Amino acid sequence: MFGPPTTVMTFADDPEKSARWWAGVLDAPVHLDVDGDSVYAWLDVSGVELGFHQADDDRNPRGGSPVIYWSVTDLDAVRGRLLDAGCRHHRGPLTVTEGRRICQLVDPFGTIIGLEGP
Repeated sequence: MFGPPTTVMTFADDPEKSARWWAGVLDAPVHLDVDGDSVYAWLDVSGVELGFHQADDDRNPRGGSPVIYWSVTDLDAVRGRLLDAGCRHHRGPLTVTEGRRICQLVDPFGTIIGLEGP
C-alpha cells in the first residue's frame, strides 16, 4: 500500500536560505517556486525531494514535522560535518542494535534531523 517516502517537507522562516544552506552541505542544486511573496524551495537528494516551506504558526508551525532519519555510511563523520557546518547536537549518538546507530541534530533554522548508520 505504501511506497517509499518521496518528499520530506520542513517549515522555515526563510525557505530559500534554509534550502541554500542544505544545498551547500549536500552538494545539490536548489530549485525555487516563487508565487508572489510565497517561496517553496527544494533539493533532490537520492530520489527524495527535501522541501522548505514558509513557516506559519497557524498552518505550518516550526517543529511540527516528524523527524526524518537519513541513512549514512559513517555516522560519526557525517555528524561531525554537520556540526562543523552549523548544526547543533540534539541527542545521541545511540546504539539501537548491533551495527545500527542513530543521532539527532538541529539545523541552523530549527529543524530536527536524524542520522542512521554504522
